[in-house]
Amino acid sequence: MNSSGKATAKMKDKKSENITEDEAALYDRQIRLWGVDAQKRLRAARVLLAGVCGLGAEVAKNLVLSGVKSLTLLDHRSVTETDTRANFLAPCDSIGKNIAEASQERAQILNPMVEVTADSSNIADKTSDFFTQFDVVCVMRCRQQELIRINEICHQNKTLFFAGDVFGMFGYMFADLQEHQYIEEVKEKKQIEDNGKKQIVEDTKFVKRTEHFVPLSQALDIDWTSKKYASQLRRTSPAYFIMQIIMEFISLHGRTPGPSHREEDKIELLTIKNALLEKLNVPSDKVGNQFAGIVFGQLSPVCAIVGGVLAQEIIKAVSQKDLPHNNFFFFSTLDGAGVVECIGH
Repeated sequence: MNSSGKATAKMKDKKSENITEDEAALYDRQIRLWGVDAQKRLRAARVLLAGVCGLGAEVAKNLVLSGVKSLTLLDHRSVTETDTRANFLAPCDSIGKNIAEASQERAQILNPMVEVTADSSNIADKTSDFFTQFDVVCVMRCRQQELIRINEICHQNKTLFFAGDVFGMFGYMFADLQEHQYIEEVKEKKQIEDNGKKQIVEDTKFVKRTEHFVPLSQALDIDWTSKKYASQLRRTSPAYFIMQIIMEFISLHGRTPGPSHREEDKIELLTIKNALLEKLNVPSDKVGNQFAGIVFGQLSPVCAIVGGVLAQEIIKAVSQKDLPHNNFFFFSTLDGAGVVECIGH
């Protein structure tokens, strides 16, 4: 059996697992919303969440409440005072403790039926075998090259991969679901005749569809001078390039832009912007300089927005219900709205 066949067989096995009476009562509203088969798939899903930051806390909360089988919180960092403001899972008296371990108890209390564990290791030390234990891998607070490495492992092993982060008033998520099959509700109007009178009625059908995804490396390696992407550049959100600028900043400095270094980091971000856009053959005015002043820290409202979308996409992917975002979602207060971009196909 090939890897695609194995993935399909695994999903069938998950669907066949029964839901207990207690689970049916707890998840009654969700089952009414997306169906018992979707809830069975969620119930069987083993999720790795790496990077227990403000965004990570939002995603963890939503996944635990949805009723996944297990959630592993992975992070080697210690809790800082800033973390206790953004990450509501980490108690105020946990400063100095490992942030994954400090966040475990509150995450577990949200839903005792979900197994929540903590791992204080560094994600950079994890081998391929570690990631293949999970059905979903969601990574935050990670360098670009590490994201690409983990994504490649997941892509080869048919593991659902998500990445995301929040920087001040800016946030993003990325998804690679490989070849993803899902069920979509389609409403159609048709004409019927009743007692000689013609009426228009609405009929609901469930249609099976397939969506193809690309790995992060391919979504970042774009030739903007090519015929295809040169014409697409004007419509592409500046947020896509802001994400890459911040990724480059992290690679160079080993940290995110920080409030305590605000002025020098703003200068550095603009320097990186000019160099990166020149390298990509993208006009420098594609990204306005205002972004450099809004990417410090993690703001809870932005974490809630991006975390809500990210968790929603994980739930949709696992349950195989509805069209997933393919492949980026960006949020910026400069735009005041979220946008979905499909890049790299």
